[in-house]
Amino acid sequence: MVTPPAVTLRARTDADVDALYSIAAELSTWEERNPSPPAPLTRSAYEDRLAKTDADENVRFVIDLDGEVVGSIGLFDFDDLARHAEVGVALRSESRGKGIGTAAISQIVEFGFVRCNLRRLHLQAISSNLAAIRAYEKAGFVIEGRQREHAWVRGRYEDIVVMGILRSEWNVVSAHDGGIRQLYPDDYVG
Repeated sequence: MVTPPAVTLRARTDADVDALYSIAAELSTWEERNPSPPAPLTRSAYEDRLAKTDADENVRFVIDLDGEVVGSIGLFDFDDLARHAEVGVALRSESRGKGIGTAAISQIVEFGFVRCNLRRLHLQAISSNLAAIRAYEKAGFVIEGRQREHAWVRGRYEDIVVMGILRSEWNVVSAHDGGIRQLYPDDYVG
């Protein structure tokens, strides 16, 4: 069995901003991470976006691998009545395909269900991003639907795959994943 990388989710510090800006400004994956047209991202615009994100009721973490910033992950668009939120993740290009994203996604799922008392998490992925879809599936997400030709990505229309996971499904996945996650009872309030 392959040991997952030792990924830590932690709060952002001022020292992380340069690395996070370089991820956000990467034009080659812009359409996969952002619904607006691709354009150069200035440092000032990025810092403004960080300030807005900090002011909103979002939960954002830095993905840390052995003291190095390799990405960011978070929960946003919380629905307090229906108890769900959307997951967003971005990794440096050289950190993809190494299990880092899968480890970070598993941790944010646990955080969402255990610490935020959510009942459902969902996300969206470009249909051609098969590596990301596989990582989400490893964390227990299932494909719930597809928005046909919903995104314009690098010169062509692509489907958006909508994926989700329920807390009850996560508990089942947790019981069968070799003990990577600590198990929690199903009787949460919410």
